[in-house]
Amino acid sequence: MGSNPSLRQFLLATLALFVVGISAMLYRMRSDNSLPPIDNPLYAKEEKPMSDMARMWPVFGGTPARNMVNTAETGLPTEWETRRNEEKKNLKWTAKLGSRAYGGPTIAGGKIFIGTNNESPRNQRDTDPKKVNITTKQPLPIDKGVVMCFRESDGKFLWQHVNDKLASGIVNDWTREGVCSTPVAEGDRVYYVSNRCAVVCLDVEGFANGNQGFQNEQYKDASDADVIWEFDMMKELNVFPHNMAACSPVVVGDVIFVVTANGVDEGHINIPSPEAPSFIALDKNTGKLLWKDASPGNQIMHGQWSNPTFAEIGGKPQIIFPGGDGWLYSFEPKTGKLIWKFDANPKKASRYELGGKGERNDFIATPVIYDNKIYIGVGQDPEHYEGIGHLYCIDAAGKTGDISPELVVKDDPDPTKRGTKPNPNSGQVWHYGGLDKRED
Repeated sequence: MGSNPSLRQFLLATLALFVVGISAMLYRMRSDNSLPPIDNPLYAKEEKPMSDMARMWPVFGGTPARNMVNTAETGLPTEWETRRNEEKKNLKWTAKLGSRAYGGPTIAGGKIFIGTNNESPRNQRDTDPKKVNITTKQPLPIDKGVVMCFRESDGKFLWQHVNDKLASGIVNDWTREGVCSTPVAEGDRVYYVSNRCAVVCLDVEGFANGNQGFQNEQYKDASDADVIWEFDMMKELNVFPHNMAACSPVVVGDVIFVVTANGVDEGHINIPSPEAPSFIALDKNTGKLLWKDASPGNQIMHGQWSNPTFAEIGGKPQIIFPGGDGWLYSFEPKTGKLIWKFDANPKKASRYELGGKGERNDFIATPVIYDNKIYIGVGQDPEHYEGIGHLYCIDAAGKTGDISPELVVKDDPDPTKRGTKPNPNSGQVWHYGGLDKRED
């Protein structure tokens, strides 16, 4: 991550429009404040029935298969007006967030959960009296990461979980980014990854039903969150997040799966913790570590900001992890045993160099599963200029081991000199991408 102002402004404008659009979306969504706890697991095979999706959106992508295509709701508004002095066209309600909200909203049980920053503090405690706005004379907000909870029916603010910034600074916790993780809600619990690289489990009711679980929360005002448990990945696993931990977790049965964000240091070359896990499974009830995987190891190219995906593929439950080395990994959810792996980069273009000079890419996109097939794209951080992207469709049903399109038969430090052959065990259905030779 760097500091490209024009790109950052474009992204922020796009995200601001998206957040405002929550209200327009809710205008048409069916409201049900008496939803029963979500059954374990969240899924039924690959997808939940569409009738259920129309009632809630409890996880990034709607279901653990992460397929965001809407085939349930029709007649959704395509425009809305938000300017103060004009008619609030197609808006049911609005609620103020911070200045950024990179994670999306999740909706379940009559509540909405969303991550943001503290640029619009809801508690005077989270302002700095020593720093005052010249115009308003009000104390300035302290930089923090926040998850807010609103009532879905009318946008009433219910509670917030406030996280201080890491002392290590922007190398691990970039300024004013807030919480970039999209929470996942299940029953009376909501889970997310904080800006402090901790997996957090909260009570969806806040302190309204007393202090459950963990008793020593840093903040305990009525508007604060009730923490059930936290798992600090930096402290417990020596993870070194690059710029920000941003994973949107997925829950399957009693297990929550998380990409740790382990990555490079501020120089973008050295990996401080190559042996730290890149992917973990925790008990959703206690936060206990169940298993971990460090497959990317010293081949991590940058950060790891993608999200895991779950589905039954060919009748076999699989949790899929997009690794920071450009490989897609599939594991048995209960044991962490590797089922298959797929190299999402051509073997003869497999060198990563900072600044888009190399042709090997990693993942920011999230794998999507539909009709037993996996869809995933790779690319490079746009602030490091342009890499050569690829989009794949993968059929992994019944497959194990290396299912990449190619196998290396003669290795060489120079990727262009490598000897390769087609992989008879390949799971590739089709591939789109590579160097665009068109001049237009």
